[in-house]
Amino acid sequence: MTATIDPILRRAVQIFSIEGLLERLGSGKSLRIKLGADPSRPDLHLGHSVVLRALRVFQDMGHEVIFIVGDYTATIGDPSGRSKTRPALTFEETRKSGESYFKQATKILDSARTRIEYNSSWLSKLSFEDILKLTGKYTVARILERDDFKKRFDTNQPICMHELLYPLMQGYDSVALEADVEIGGTDQTFNLLVGRELQRDYGQRPQEVITFPLLIGLDGVEKMSKSLDNYIGLDESPEAMFEKAMKIPDSLLKDYFRLTTDVPLEVVESLIGGDIREAHVAYGKEIVRMYHGEAAIEKATRRYAEVAGGGVPTTVPTRTVSADQLRDGKLSLIEVLRLVGFAATNSEARRIIEGRGVKVDSVTATDIGYVVDLSADRTIQYGKSKFVRLTTAG
Repeated sequence: MTATIDPILRRAVQIFSIEGLLERLGSGKSLRIKLGADPSRPDLHLGHSVVLRALRVFQDMGHEVIFIVGDYTATIGDPSGRSKTRPALTFEETRKSGESYFKQATKILDSARTRIEYNSSWLSKLSFEDILKLTGKYTVARILERDDFKKRFDTNQPICMHELLYPLMQGYDSVALEADVEIGGTDQTFNLLVGRELQRDYGQRPQEVITFPLLIGLDGVEKMSKSLDNYIGLDESPEAMFEKAMKIPDSLLKDYFRLTTDVPLEVVESLIGGDIREAHVAYGKEIVRMYHGEAAIEKATRRYAEVAGGGVPTTVPTRTVSADQLRDGKLSLIEVLRLVGFAATNSEARRIIEGRGVKVDSVTATDIGYVVDLSADRTIQYGKSKFVRLTTAG
């Protein structure tokens, strides 16, 4: 049995408890394995894949995965890791994001064996009396043991009463579903253990809890996050995935292999101990294969070679500019950067140009007053990997 769940054991940080987990797995019963999803962040990346891949192992063993979209808890906002109150989402926003999250999650999970639930199904039905009984099962002192609450309390940062309810609400999800196992990142440990204790209070057998490490992003400092632009997205193109794989800090590459792929550890050790650039190439090829298939590898590696060599890829997105957008067949570079989405504002466009981050037909543009002559097609490059070919209509 241990050999069967080895992919989980080798990646997990803590298991509460390993004895209970092995007993349940050996019982022959189909277990309910729970994962809660925060619908405020619908774009999944390799950091999310760590727990999703663990769920897939359970599915392959014949167990039921229950994917909980926290549409109700998101109206509060998970305070985990937060130094201030998190903005709440509307119910409509949470549903829309939840659907997107589930669609991406099934790149890893078997959709036919994944049950999706929205926790508004039970939390919205709790009466005020039910909520009072729920809050009576936990003390304020215990809630304030949670690191983020403790730090905010110690530094006189506001903590709203509704935030204190969040761990209880998430924990109640386990009660409502009678979960056997719940998994999540290490930042969710407190919440997961609250669920374990609430189940005991409600006369259920406490769930087993498995926590997994948070994948550090491409910056080598913060956990992977789209908002920090240090991520490799599950929905990104093969070319973007491969290029970003080449940017992973050398010191973290082993963790990326271990947490996000099934490459045997002895192979990883050999790769890391050899040519580190070739190790990055091997990782890039592996994730492209996993999410886009074997056929996508050649195109992704070829494009990277073109860009890394200072050239322009043979395949570049094209943007057509209409005549009414031009002045005498020309457009300022600042306007171009906004038009193609390389800059959101004029001031951001100026910073990009002044930072020598833009090329027009492979020539660096440094003048914020630069005007692009569109009497012929032009290739605009931002950084090392973003390209667009501008053409005019007619």
